[in-house]
Amino acid sequence: MSDPRIVFLFDVDNTLLDHDRVVADVRRFMEREIGVERQQRYWEILEKLRAELGYVDYLGTLQRYRAEYPHNASILKISLYLINYPFANRLFPNSLDVIDHVKQWGTAAILSDGDAVFQPRKIEHSGLWDAVDGNVRIYFHKECELADVEKKLPADHYVVIDDKLRLLAAIKEQWKERVTTIFPKQGHYARDPQNLATYPAADISIERIGDLLDFDLQRLLSMKTRSGAGARGSSSG
Repeated sequence: MSDPRIVFLFDVDNTLLDHDRVVADVRRFMEREIGVERQQRYWEILEKLRAELGYVDYLGTLQRYRAEYPHNASILKISLYLINYPFANRLFPNSLDVIDHVKQWGTAAILSDGDAVFQPRKIEHSGLWDAVDGNVRIYFHKECELADVEKKLPADHYVVIDDKLRLLAAIKEQWKERVTTIFPKQGHYARDPQNLATYPAADISIERIGDLLDFDLQRLLSMKTRSGAGARGSSSG
């Protein structure tokens, strides 16, 4: 019997890339350029737009912010800062190594939510686009698009790596035994006590994305548990 086709689906923000640190950098830059109050207004608009769209749209938010402050020349500086941000410097340690590691067993791909401009640019400029050989899927709500994922990236088994337990639970509910879910405990969503208490544990929990280098394929596919705190990879703390 031939080996099963396996596709590894990696989230981006706070899974492969330290998005919390990106946001902190953007906040500091905006505060210098437009001041505390107007910087706060940008994030208020962002949250309102997130509620409408279901995902974060940094450039769309900037357009709405510009409508409120049409004569503020600093908006152009903020736009350039966002577009030219050095995302490659914000990859978590060993992110690219992990992608290479799993490629020995199957296809590596990006499965992300986001807009159609900033999110692909982030993925490309961080080096992740090339790392997964262009296997990039970006949706409004990825947990609702698994049928398209199966069509574009067919597999016998999927391994999904994401920092949001809510999404891992939703994907597990649909794919059931066809998927192994992995939860890297990175970023503010992953550390939120309410999220940890609300959603079931992933099949595998790890402290950081680099911990996947300690796994071989048999260990990945055999460590499936939906009770307790989930299986844990080795970690130095």
